[in-house]
Amino acid sequence: MRAVVTGAAGFLGSHLCDRLLAEGWSVLGLDNFITGRKENLTHLSGNAKFSFEAADVCDPLRVAGDVAYVLHFASPASPPDYLRHPIETMRVGSVGTQNALELARVKSAKFFIASTSECYGDPEVSPQHEEYWGHVNSVGPRSVYDEAKRFSEALTMGYHRHYGLDTRIVRIFNTYGPRMRLHDGRALPNFVYQALSGKPITVYGDGKQTRSFCYVSDLIDGIFRLMLSEEHLPVNIGNPVELTILEFAERVRGYFPKAAPIVFEPLPQDDPKRRCPDIRKARRLLGWEPKVQLADGLRLTIDYFQTQYAEQTAQ
Repeated sequence: MRAVVTGAAGFLGSHLCDRLLAEGWSVLGLDNFITGRKENLTHLSGNAKFSFEAADVCDPLRVAGDVAYVLHFASPASPPDYLRHPIETMRVGSVGTQNALELARVKSAKFFIASTSECYGDPEVSPQHEEYWGHVNSVGPRSVYDEAKRFSEALTMGYHRHYGLDTRIVRIFNTYGPRMRLHDGRALPNFVYQALSGKPITVYGDGKQTRSFCYVSDLIDGIFRLMLSEEHLPVNIGNPVELTILEFAERVRGYFPKAAPIVFEPLPQDDPKRRCPDIRKARRLLGWEPKVQLADGLRLTIDYFQTQYAEQTAQ
């Protein structure tokens, strides 16, 4: 079995490549390094079943040989990234998704799109289930990511219904783990970087907004199970244990005895007040639920960030 993974040098894409290779697949990774990092794939350089090409999925994709699966994971994903690259984010969700879908259609391959819980926007229903249509500001600053992903889902279902393409859609909730960038801009790397550098730990708003954090190995396991399923409609993959951002900041700060205090800043526009997945569908269809406890995942991730910080400050 041979898979093409777009966004292969990203946080999730690189872990997905690892899992596919561990399962005996051959993998061609594609990335243009807008937010991906070459270091995420260095460990695969000697693997005969892995190959890589620098490519922009917004250009037509030409791949020689048979392909069994196209997995589209290319996209900026953190708010600082997609706000810095708004047009690229919209294009990778639209033009890039169509190019990946066309590759799957030409190769008679299955197609998998990495979508997001951001499709639910600032939800009025919690926990969020797959039948909830969302509460999204289509012209707000976050819309470049939210609407790109919503469009990519619609386009994927269009190809499924019109061409009979065999497709899968995963809605990914907040995920953390090694290979996140220390300057990623999301909550966990922000808190850790601030603690390591002696800066105040920044919580936006009153910190009562909630998130649910899933360790990366759990997410990838859910994705792999969804790949092997027959489900075409979206499936939530995330950890349903919900906690406030302030609770999360305090928990992270507890790993750093000399960390500066927590400070509060204004909440960004359209920042979701609650984010928690309903995973009953994943449990029923995939037999999946998260296994890694937050304390264990945090320890592994913080160890990784500490190593990254030491390397950066030594340069």
